[in-house]
Amino acid sequence: MTKATLIFNARLLDESMDTPGALLIVDSDIRAVFQGYFTSQETASTLAHSVLAEDGRDNDCKLELYDARGLTITPAFIDMHVHMRYPGQTQKEDLQSGLHAAAAGGYGTVVAMPNTSPVVSSMEMALQIESEAAAIGLTNLFQTVSITKAFEGTDTTHLEEIDRHYIPVITEDGHDVLSTAVMLEGMKKAAERGVIVSCHCEDPTLAEKARPFRKNALEIMKAIGLSAWGTSEEGFNPDDVEQAAVEQIDMNLTKANDLLRLAEDTATARNIMLAKQAGCHIHIAHASTRDVFEQIYNAKYDKANDDTLPQGFNITAEATPHHIALAGTEEPLIRALVNPPLRADEDCDMLIDALRDGTIDVISTDHAPHTMDDKAAGSPGFTGLETAFAVCNTVLVKNNDFTPQKLSQLMSANPARILGLTKGLLKSGYTADLTLIDPEEDWIVDSRLFCSKGKATPFEGKELTGKVKGLFISGRKVFER
Repeated sequence: MTKATLIFNARLLDESMDTPGALLIVDSDIRAVFQGYFTSQETASTLAHSVLAEDGRDNDCKLELYDARGLTITPAFIDMHVHMRYPGQTQKEDLQSGLHAAAAGGYGTVVAMPNTSPVVSSMEMALQIESEAAAIGLTNLFQTVSITKAFEGTDTTHLEEIDRHYIPVITEDGHDVLSTAVMLEGMKKAAERGVIVSCHCEDPTLAEKARPFRKNALEIMKAIGLSAWGTSEEGFNPDDVEQAAVEQIDMNLTKANDLLRLAEDTATARNIMLAKQAGCHIHIAHASTRDVFEQIYNAKYDKANDDTLPQGFNITAEATPHHIALAGTEEPLIRALVNPPLRADEDCDMLIDALRDGTIDVISTDHAPHTMDDKAAGSPGFTGLETAFAVCNTVLVKNNDFTPQKLSQLMSANPARILGLTKGLLKSGYTADLTLIDPEEDWIVDSRLFCSKGKATPFEGKELTGKVKGLFISGRKVFER
């Protein structure tokens, strides 16, 4: 018997819709979208049965009703950049904890990075991980494959087996490919297969120059009990810290961040130039500087106006919630270690403009869980899946006058288009991956409640607006709070 679900008494929200209404789901897809105040179960049910009868399925279809209680139904979020730490780093995260965190964050699809142990460098290994993730029955997962075999920077022969229908993205995330010739070779192979190259744009030689400054800062921080995620250890009294020690920390981190800015700016320019030569689709990961936003804008202009560029050249870009929300040039957030670093207020302001005008296409979390010991030792990155919607809803919609439709575009519709998925819209024929949200609910971030094993977040203790209340995957409810 065919299964049908009617979600009624809802607010329907996607990139082009914000209206009261109801959704009819048949099997795993959206069958019909009804706009209007369908608060009555009887009225909504009658309407659903009329559509099913029109399809000739009314007699062999069991209709289930779900009252959304006035909450908002939006296409499930899609994250093009997460670290699941599987295989080999399960003390930080595993598929169970990571996918539960994704579901709690409202994500219907995530794209996992290959910097695991061992590195994911074959289609066979990627498909095995995807199969294990699918068996869990929560958020859908695509596993990326490394650009060079085992991240060794020289061999791209494994890319010749990649099928974009299963592996839509390759990346060396965690660092960049040092050799320009090897990167060009990888991009050409990606272009031949219609695969996206996601670039962690960071010149490795400049990143190496920044490392001693971070190390110096971390040694002082460890000695006086300061954390590496922008908050202090429990019981820590800032009055006990000598100002000279804080100044030394800030001086070292400023020098590191200046080098890492240059590393991002120069590597982005190189990778865009190579993508134009190779005729491939380049996706700029975690863009964070003013110069990078200008480069992306100019490359998109070239794509639209320069007829001499290879037809396959395309450029898209992502930004993270923490780079959108936080500046990191002063205490305490200068100590919130992440790659790329938190930038200046001017970068944050320009990033918001870049999101508004389409220079930046998507919001991705760069979810990077660590153990507290690893984080204290300087491992860069934050846990992000379970705070992303609330951070972006607070900063962009509440504080910067983005429309809810624009946020839905950035978190759902655009990443779906980039990945070639029939998702991201509330539209007949689209997969019924749906997130139930209360965009007005205020809450305090408490990482002890995270599903993720990673508890380090610069938003600890912050009040945010917007709460994920449930998740449907292919029309099946998999999470509810």
